[in-house]
Amino acid sequence: MTMQREYYEWFSPHLHRKMEMLVFGHAGARVLVFPTRHGRFYDYEDFGMLGALAEPINNGWLQLFCVDSVDSESIYNKYTPPQNRIERHNQYEQYILKEVLPFTQHLNPQPFLIAHGCSLGAYHAVNVAFRHPHLFGKVVALSGRYDIAVPTPGFRGLFDDYYNEDIYFHNPNHYLPNLENDAILTELRRMEIVLVIGTEDPFLNSNLVLSEILKSKGISHELYIWDGRAHEAVHWQKMVQLYL
Repeated sequence: MTMQREYYEWFSPHLHRKMEMLVFGHAGARVLVFPTRHGRFYDYEDFGMLGALAEPINNGWLQLFCVDSVDSESIYNKYTPPQNRIERHNQYEQYILKEVLPFTQHLNPQPFLIAHGCSLGAYHAVNVAFRHPHLFGKVVALSGRYDIAVPTPGFRGLFDDYYNEDIYFHNPNHYLPNLENDAILTELRRMEIVLVIGTEDPFLNSNLVLSEILKSKGISHELYIWDGRAHEAVHWQKMVQLYL
């Protein structure tokens, strides 16, 4: 069976630029797929992830919406001041919430929505799902980093020494410990949360910290720790077959 594959583009009023997307499948739970660091909307396909998910996609169990990123204009744009980076990041979130999600619902009215990504895409998936948990039923985050403000060995903090309220609320490991809103906590406790990380991944501690925070808030989740670094497409292909 040939997998249904469709390309879409439009000019985003929130980002003031053209944005592109690939959609795979014809029915099933909607999966919002974020690309890796500096990644593009076609990387998920190029990484061989579609082959790993051919059965659930072709059977109409999952429909994937692979979005583009603006990371090089936002959190990874070291040529603009940090406050501009987080402002652009906020604009990207509005693009996802106000443009992409309504578009997915137009194509597929299935109410169940999954946020998913690998590496920095895992951060995007967790960040948007935790900030807006009423919209999502599940998040599957592979090899992610959930504190992008503080340096990790081999990886710089993405806002230099600058910090403000927006940065705080875009770092799950920062704001979740202080989250007391019962309505949001109820939605998070309803969500299926899957985190996967390698024992030698530089972001292992970020996952362990997030897991402990979730436990402290009574938010059930699954944390799977794989041998080695497990931070490449060959590992992610196996992970999605198990967890997505």
